[in-house]
Amino acid sequence: MRPFLGLARAESVAARAIAGLPEPVRRGLAGRPFHVDGATMDSQAQLILALRERMGAPPLDALTPAEARDLLRRDATTVAGPGPPVATHELTVDGATGPLRARHYRPPPGEPGPRPLLVYLHGGGHVSGDIDTHDVPCRSLCLHAGVHVVSVDYRRAPEHPFPAAVDDTVAAVRWAYAHAATLGADADRIAVGGDSAGGNLATVACQLLARAGERAPAAQLLVYPTTDRVGTYPSATSFAQGCYLTDADIDWYLTQYVGTTGHPLDDPRISPLLADNLTGLPPAVVVTAGFDPLRDEGEAYAHALRAAGTPTTLRRFPTLVHGFLCMAGGSRAARDATVEIAGTLRATLDLHSG
Repeated sequence: MRPFLGLARAESVAARAIAGLPEPVRRGLAGRPFHVDGATMDSQAQLILALRERMGAPPLDALTPAEARDLLRRDATTVAGPGPPVATHELTVDGATGPLRARHYRPPPGEPGPRPLLVYLHGGGHVSGDIDTHDVPCRSLCLHAGVHVVSVDYRRAPEHPFPAAVDDTVAAVRWAYAHAATLGADADRIAVGGDSAGGNLATVACQLLARAGERAPAAQLLVYPTTDRVGTYPSATSFAQGCYLTDADIDWYLTQYVGTTGHPLDDPRISPLLADNLTGLPPAVVVTAGFDPLRDEGEAYAHALRAAGTPTTLRRFPTLVHGFLCMAGGSRAARDATVEIAGTLRATLDLHSG
């Protein structure tokens, strides 16, 4: 039995109702506005967090990995929304040790020539999340960026600890180059991207492919990525509690991912900001949320990429929280941010193609 999924329908109805409320009403229900660093949290996002708390979302360290996965599915069902209608089909891609479940999203017809392809890695701390929890963001990126999307179910910890997910990501990018034409995509414009843990995997794959002298992706999309598990950052303290992702959550995810492997956390495959060489990497779109403990390390990575000569677009959405890509059904600001991210990815691929 999955204890959290039974609440998802009621929460989803409530989340849709939240999105339609006037701003003064939302503010009243959300409670005192949350102000930090001169910014105020989006009232819809704050109300989503309040609803989640009232529905009894437990701390991750009280859950098994299976229960944590169910909880993320519940959260996604609650606030992701229906997503735009784009054509999809299920497929498998090559992982490092065998086939991986994946889903192909095809952009609407009408534009001349084959469109780019985005290999997408879902968030969830390398433990939770799958291609279903991140279906709506992938639909939105497909439609609004005008790209094919292949969303990949890489192997997750703790059953498959580090570096299984990294190895699967590299294998999936290689698969994409080999099969882009079959999917109707442009093999010369393959991007890799993801959110949170998926952003970490995306940029690590770019580094590994570049250092190996292999064909690197045309662009990388990094949405509130984790980039440094060694350093300390002000945002990690400012938003340690009350902003969806907590400091305890981060520690729990990290323990599941690498805690039993003995790998040092300064390994660039875990902390890509600490790589000795950041030159020669694909153009990057780095996105952060204002109310996110990972905000500052994501922005530090963007600045490091720029310093190394990588064309980098950095966009902070100051009123939003970690995980906002999956909140479009309950937050208009999250929905608008996702559309903007898609447009930025499209522009990056068009600018740097060929």
